[in-house]
Amino acid sequence: MTTSPLPSTPAAAVAATRSELRGIVAAALELDAPVLVDLVAELETLGRTVSAAQAELTARLDALLTQEQADAGVRAEELGKGVGNVVAAARRESPHRGRRHLGLARVVQTELPHTWAAWQDGRIDEWTTTVIARETACLPLAHRLAVDEVVAGDPDALEQLSPRRLLARLRAEAERLDPAACVARRRHAESERRVTLRPAPDSMTWLTALLPVKEGVAVYSTLTRVADRARAAGEERGRGQVMADALVATMLGVPASDTEPAVPATPVALGVVMTDAALFGGADDEAHLDGFGPIPAELAREIVCGAVTAEEEVSIRRLYASPTTGELVSMDARTRTFRGNLARFVRLRDRTCRTPWCDAPVRHVDHVEAREDGGPTSARNGQGLCEACNYAKTAHRWRSRTEPDGSVTTTLPTGHRLTTRPPPVATIRRRVLPALHIEYVLTG
Repeated sequence: MTTSPLPSTPAAAVAATRSELRGIVAAALELDAPVLVDLVAELETLGRTVSAAQAELTARLDALLTQEQADAGVRAEELGKGVGNVVAAARRESPHRGRRHLGLARVVQTELPHTWAAWQDGRIDEWTTTVIARETACLPLAHRLAVDEVVAGDPDALEQLSPRRLLARLRAEAERLDPAACVARRRHAESERRVTLRPAPDSMTWLTALLPVKEGVAVYSTLTRVADRARAAGEERGRGQVMADALVATMLGVPASDTEPAVPATPVALGVVMTDAALFGGADDEAHLDGFGPIPAELAREIVCGAVTAEEEVSIRRLYASPTTGELVSMDARTRTFRGNLARFVRLRDRTCRTPWCDAPVRHVDHVEAREDGGPTSARNGQGLCEACNYAKTAHRWRSRTEPDGSVTTTLPTGHRLTTRPPPVATIRRRVLPALHIEYVLTG
């Protein structure tokens, strides 16, 4: 009897198991529906158990890297810097989600033991565990352990809770044990109010406002009343359309309908990057709306033509793209910091944070190779980063460098390397296409 050799590393063992699992799934495709349901259920349990194993490994990785930083003399307040980004790179997700997973891994094993056991057994998933950790974060450890025992002490009951019922029970227990902490948490949450923007399908966008409950309900009720009055008066637009149009009319000072007057508003500058062929020649090269992302060429032409027709202030700046990659070419400066047109160029070129899987807006334009190490202040040595990623790259044993082809290679403390390139702005053709940055101001 012969046996196959054991994999040489734990990673190889997991890879072998993954290959075996694919074979099991392929064979199961010929089975009856009840068997498939059972297999789907078992795979769901397996996926939850695997995510718990990731958390356990993440906590150990955090301990090793933090100890390494401490041994190197890193200041106490900076210990752990960049670990979340390392985790994000391993999980191939945004640094924000990587840091969230790291934070969960740090506390769940010691501060939420019943939740941790249910997660390891595949009774709950990572998001449910995150909700339990989040809703008890404001409590002292003794109260947190008490809520964990009440809510997760019975894994069968925990598994049956819907997300809304789980949230209600967590908040009820937390408020019963420590009402003052819950009030303080609510006050802090109110200070975190904000408005965000993210792309939606079909060149639409989700504009989201995180507001205190009183103001949020009031705004929504106001828009609802506007829609109800319009519909009662015979308005043909749908209820949601009227609410959206009323919101836009209020903020931008444009009429919500032909019969409603515009309200004066503060001028707003918008920028579009597109090729000359897309603007003047009718080509279908994808355009880029600054602060949003890619949009179809037809929509970009419609935006520009609409601005010109409305006699809004329009300016055009020519940028040039590489004939081989379609990326914006570099420009140099003699200053020590990125500002003015150079900073604007880097932001237009990179669009979002250059860290892999991070789609956060560019907040900092920084040197790839540090200025104190001889790195020049140039577009080639510049990169757009979000605030968190810019701080993370200053952690112990992080290294970044520019490559001859214009890409940026970042070496993590573990020796793993990540390479990024800016997105192309022009479709590659037989000639170099200039890209146009068109800025116009909505004056209302």
